[in-house]
Amino acid sequence: MSNKFYAHETAVVDPGCTIGDETKIWHFSHIMTGCSIGFKCNIGQNVVISDGVKLGNNVKIQNNVSVYTGVICEDDVFLGPSMVFTNILNPRSAVVRKSQYIETLVKKGASIGANATILCGNEIGKYALIGAGSVVTKPVKNYALVVGNPSRQIGWVSEYGHRLKFNGEGNAECPESKQKYKLKDETVIRIL
Repeated sequence: MSNKFYAHETAVVDPGCTIGDETKIWHFSHIMTGCSIGFKCNIGQNVVISDGVKLGNNVKIQNNVSVYTGVICEDDVFLGPSMVFTNILNPRSAVVRKSQYIETLVKKGASIGANATILCGNEIGKYALIGAGSVVTKPVKNYALVVGNPSRQIGWVSEYGHRLKFNGEGNAECPESKQKYKLKDETVIRIL
């Protein structure tokens, strides 16, 4: 474990976890043995990071989020306040299924809004944006904008999180970054 991260005095950091430099862990959070947290992450208050969780660099986790075993977040992921991950499809108090956890992958740059729920086994694509309160029951494409319960795709977003407006030729530009995107066969790629 690195000594170049910050943990508030009320945070519990178990031995046997890996925490990258410049990461900050705030009030009442619990970092469990066997997890891996990258560089420059920000772990809000009352967050639990369970055994086996992998967080990339620059991951931002807002308050009251539990990241359960089976979750992998790549670099630059944003997890909004009180959002929820599951790690088993049919939980029962009296039935132990720890060997049956189902992996969930949140790819680079994706953002998950406040109070959203991500059912296990789904992949959240690169730079996807999950609206607040959404319930994700199936995989989400790269750059997709999804909302609702169950969630449905309503459009596409740029790497800066702006809604993309594609012209008749399938081209769009982010209004903030001026990055250019191409939509072809229901797939978005960044071209510049």
